[in-house]
Amino acid sequence: MNTEFDALLQNGTWNLVPKPSNANLVGCKWVYRIKSKANGDIDRFKARLVAKGFHQQEGVDFSETFSLVVKPTTVRLVLSLAVSHGWPLRQIDVQNAFLHGYLHEDVYIAQPPGFIHSQFPNHVCKLEKSLYALCQAPRAWLSCLTDKLQSIGFISSQTDHSLFVYHQGSTLIYFLIYVDDIIITGSDIGSINRVITLLQGDFAVKDMGELSFFLNIEALRTDNGLYLSQRRYILDLLMRSKMDKAKPCLTPMSTSLPLSKFVGVAFHDPSLYRSIVGGLQYLSFTRPDIAFAIHKVSKFMHNPMEMHWEAVKHILCYLKHTISHSLLIQPTASVTLQTFSDANWASDLDDRRSIGAYGVYLGNNLVS
Repeated sequence: MNTEFDALLQNGTWNLVPKPSNANLVGCKWVYRIKSKANGDIDRFKARLVAKGFHQQEGVDFSETFSLVVKPTTVRLVLSLAVSHGWPLRQIDVQNAFLHGYLHEDVYIAQPPGFIHSQFPNHVCKLEKSLYALCQAPRAWLSCLTDKLQSIGFISSQTDHSLFVYHQGSTLIYFLIYVDDIIITGSDIGSINRVITLLQGDFAVKDMGELSFFLNIEALRTDNGLYLSQRRYILDLLMRSKMDKAKPCLTPMSTSLPLSKFVGVAFHDPSLYRSIVGGLQYLSFTRPDIAFAIHKVSKFMHNPMEMHWEAVKHILCYLKHTISHSLLIQPTASVTLQTFSDANWASDLDDRRSIGAYGVYLGNNLVS
């Protein structure tokens, strides 16, 4: 906590001022987290001061918002290009990323718990820079980072605003952003190192080296290509759903169990259902084999029944059986896009609509 508080002061995050009579005061709190390594060992203990953004009022202390979340398709596409060309894959982490963004609104927060100024206990903090959990914090950080990248020569992609591209002569660099986790790859390792050095001049950038673990995804590079696995994430899902002792099964769905929103008994814990199904949706990043099953159970998030929960447990049992499965991104000489699509015919029991599906390949690699 002391380290985090000192970093906030050194960063010039706020000025201590008397509370204006018409100010909307936003609360704050400390959040604690254990950061783990790829093998599950404890890396470090972390404390972070976050604002209670739900105290903010739209039009008063925030306006536009935006979240820096790169699309999974973009990640798979860029990784496919990197593996095919033999490019290095580097990962960097920006420490206290959201604290770098400048605010254009007047935002006042209470003094941090445990760090009340002894001489000015009734003063409040007028924010000069953004703070975690503020509604506009991701947008402010993106604006700050975008200005820096554009000064280096990067251009933002029009199809995914979390992807930046540098192209000068024979040098090509891709810059992927997921909040404060960043993947860099490109044709020239020297240019990548220069970009990282330039960023370190403005931000607290930690060079994580070769890509190995990002967004709860393990990355293992071999002669065959790049294996992407969410084994640890599956274990967490099994623990959260209390299915870690369940018997494994061979298929993700039962073909003899038709699902309908009008039949069955209501599930006793809808929040658990939504939490687990939401986790399964993220798992499809590296597990396209469960995409259809996840689609089916996602249709009942608003009012899950017992039979829907049984279908979710079936998926979890299948994941336990296939926990070591990975998505392989292999070198491919072809950069041709191929799309395969299909649809059934009015198979939905409730509305008789058709269900469509597609798979997009770049060469031999499934990217969407």
